[in-house]
Order: sequence, then C-alpha cells, then structure tokens
Amino acid sequence: MTVTSPNDAVATQNADLRPGGENNFGPTADRMRATNDPRAGKPRQGGQHKRDRRDVHGWVVLDKPIGMTSTQAVAVVKRLFNAKRAGHAGTLDPLASGGLPIAMGEATKTVPFVMDGRKRYRFTVTWGEERDTDDTEGRVTHTSDARPTAEAIAALLPRFTGLIEQIPPQYSAIKIQGERAYDLARDGEVVDLKPRPVEIHELVLIEQPDSSHSVFEAECGKGTYVRSLARDIGRLLGCYGHISALRRTEVGPFDEADMIPLADLEALCDRAASGEGSLADALLPVETALDDIPALAVTRADAARLHRGQAVLLRGRDAPHSSGTVYVTVAGRLLALAELGNGELIPKRVFNLSGLTASAGRNSNERA
Repeated sequence: MTVTSPNDAVATQNADLRPGGENNFGPTADRMRATNDPRAGKPRQGGQHKRDRRDVHGWVVLDKPIGMTSTQAVAVVKRLFNAKRAGHAGTLDPLASGGLPIAMGEATKTVPFVMDGRKRYRFTVTWGEERDTDDTEGRVTHTSDARPTAEAIAALLPRFTGLIEQIPPQYSAIKIQGERAYDLARDGEVVDLKPRPVEIHELVLIEQPDSSHSVFEAECGKGTYVRSLARDIGRLLGCYGHISALRRTEVGPFDEADMIPLADLEALCDRAASGEGSLADALLPVETALDDIPALAVTRADAARLHRGQAVLLRGRDAPHSSGTVYVTVAGRLLALAELGNGELIPKRVFNLSGLTASAGRNSNERA
C-alpha cells in the first residue's frame, strides 16, 4: 500500500455546504429516561435531569434525513450517545439525504482523512428554471421552455469531468472579507465568487424520467459543489437547471452499507437503555477513517515511548523502508498517527480509547 500524507487541518469547504433552517427535531433521545438508561444522569435541583457526558470513540455514519441540517444531526447523535465530543466530516444540505459521517471522541482526530476522500452523489436536476440557491429552496432567477435531450446532455458531460474550474453557489459558506457568502446573499448583495479548481472523477447520466428531469451520479473530490454542476450544465444546454433531489452515497471509506437511519439508531438506543443491546453496535472503529493509510505494528515498549510523545528508532531487517504517514497499532489496538522517515517513527496524534468503542469485530476487514 502506498503511504500517503493527508492534511492535518480540517477542510472548511465541502460538497454542497450551505446553511439550513433551524428545524426542531425531537428524537427519543430528548425524552427523560429512568436511571438505568445509559443516557440518563443524576437529577438536578428542581427535578430536572442532567445526563453525564461520557467518552465515546468511533464513527456513526448517519443516513441523514431530508430537512435536517448537519449541525442538528450531530447534536442528535451526540445526545443519543451522551458523547463528550462529536463532529461531522462533510456538510450535507438540509434538502440532501445520505451519508453524514459523525466522529465521536478520538475519532475527531481522523476527520481530515475522511474529508479529503472522494464523495459520490446521486442527484436530480430539474430543467427550465435557475434559482439563486441553485436548488429548490431558492428564488427563480431565469426560466426557459427548452428541454435537453439525453444525447445533448451526454455529449456535454466530458466538459465537466477531470480537473475543472467551478464557481461556488452564491449561497455557500465561503468567506468574503470575513463574511460568509450566504449571509451577504441573504442581505441582497451579489457576491463575486472566483472560480476554484475541483476534480470530478466521474459524471454520468443515469436516467431521464421525463423531459424536465435528469438523474446523474457523480464522484468528486473535496470542495466540489453539486449545485454548481446543475447550474453550469443547464446554462450550457441553454435550458437552465437546479438541483431538486440530492443523496450522498459514499464519503471517503464509508458507503451505503455503513449508513444507519436515524430511526434505527434511536431504536438501538432504546434497546440499549433496556439492556437488550449496546450502542457500541452502531459504532465503526476510529481507524476505519484510515483505510488508505498503512498500518504499522510496534512492540509494547515502543508503544510506551510513542504514548509519551517520544520518537522511536526502527532497526533490523524488518524495519520499514517507506516514509510518510502511518497509523500505529499495539496488540491490534490503535495507538497513534505518526510520521515515518529515515528509520524513525515520530508520533503526531496519540489516541486514548478508554470509554465506549465499537463492538469487537467491527473493523474494515469485516466491512470489505
């Protein structure tokens, strides 16, 4: 396996990053539980209950429902697990469904590796209207009676494959002189967004159910806006277009087989509260995010040095000759992210996995 050196900084721009409304979702996690519920804690004064946060480490790949913002989804999952820390690895629009990887605890240290990975989307474009948000939630800005044929669409798609320049939507989270583009757009300002390079690995027309709708699949890299694809294809076809349905089917190492609907997650939480299951069954291990990075096993003595933040010299015939980022294990357990070079292993991120983790056997090999 090739050693890779991913970014350490979490990317600030993701496919179809756009704020949503403040919908009020009321999952079962919000209801008061008996004291044997793992989500319940000691009562506060006045009869109110405070649930003690706990250490939870791993990934939940939520099949996010339409209408929920990514921030709301993270808050719901965090409450369900009583987790101390949680964050997502790539925003999904409220109108979008599909894979929203949520990292908890020490898994948050691996978020950049997921965000740098490829994403796959299935989306529907409605022809005849362009909207200021480039999706169904916006105001109509241009209309056309023209409708594209499947042949005309297919002939155009190679122009949107490979490395291309793309102008982000007006309603995006890109900062302009310290302000978000969507805030400026909401105030009625026309935002001058510059083209940015993005990579589209694959873009295919899947279905044309009628003359006004086309279904596509796209595999793209970080920073790609699917809404911009719909807008730009519609302009070149001379018929205008906007996104009317969007589903993310893959994010980095996670695909639809890893996703869990919110209702199923809540049901699992209820069973765990009654002692009939474990929330660990919903978790994927922290190292699942590191599928594309080589693993390196070390001895317990070397592990102790790495855990203290000290470098380790690797000698002997079995010493690796490669260089770059590796994840280090000891006795099959994730220990650290480290940089390997010139026979020296330098720890960069050390993991402390005490607390709730994924059930035994839930690893990348089982998922393959």
